[in-house]
Amino acid sequence: MEALQNKARALLEAGTVQVVIGYAAGSDPERVRAVFVRRPEQASQLIFDARCRQNLATYLLKPEVRALGRPTLVCVPGTLRALLQYGVENQLTDEAVLALVVTDGSVTELPRFAAMEEYLAGLPRGLTPQQQAELDRIDGLTPAERWAFWSAELQRCVKCYACRAACPLCYCARCITDVNQPQWIPVSSDPLGNLEWNIVRAMHLAGRCVDCGSCADACPEGIRIDLLNRVLAREALQQFGAEPGFSLRKEYALATFKPDDKEEFIR
Repeated sequence: MEALQNKARALLEAGTVQVVIGYAAGSDPERVRAVFVRRPEQASQLIFDARCRQNLATYLLKPEVRALGRPTLVCVPGTLRALLQYGVENQLTDEAVLALVVTDGSVTELPRFAAMEEYLAGLPRGLTPQQQAELDRIDGLTPAERWAFWSAELQRCVKCYACRAACPLCYCARCITDVNQPQWIPVSSDPLGNLEWNIVRAMHLAGRCVDCGSCADACPEGIRIDLLNRVLAREALQQFGAEPGFSLRKEYALATFKPDDKEEFIR
């Protein structure tokens, strides 16, 4: 943590950035919170350990955060992937943010997208054994069993939208759930509306989700939103070769069109 605090302090003193977005101790010993360090003497608030999982990229596109000046962001791999996806979707310019990666007591500066791509290329990809086992379990269900599983899982939703708030890729100025003319999804919490909300959100993230897990961490009901996103991410990878957040290629599945697409998935 000392290396991170010293780096943040130096960047603020030099005027390289105007705000450091990182992690600080929370009111619960098991949790941390986001902190916005704007003065060098505040750098001592910064911490970094295994509890620091929240994807801080979700703050970058907010107008009140943009108004603070150039930020530096304490990044875990999912955060770096989100930054690259912002670049792909024209939400962030190459020099808009400085990424800080903390590993083994040292801090690495990644000032541009190319540096982020290179760093991510050196990390292992793919699912963990536990994640693969969960997908295999879903694959082993019949269509009826699969529908029953997801219906039961998503009916626990209370439509608090904590997943939307935590997700760096849910950045629409006005979400479809907030539209009431026409009203696509009921505002109140009910089994059908809750199911519709989660399905619509999952489809909007298909081929875009960077698998940071912040949605599931934020869910007060413990719904496995990350598992649903992971199922669709695997389909996007297998059908379209879409693996978001590792490069600046504009090839995410639901935003490109190829005349020679075989369309073998259509039956």
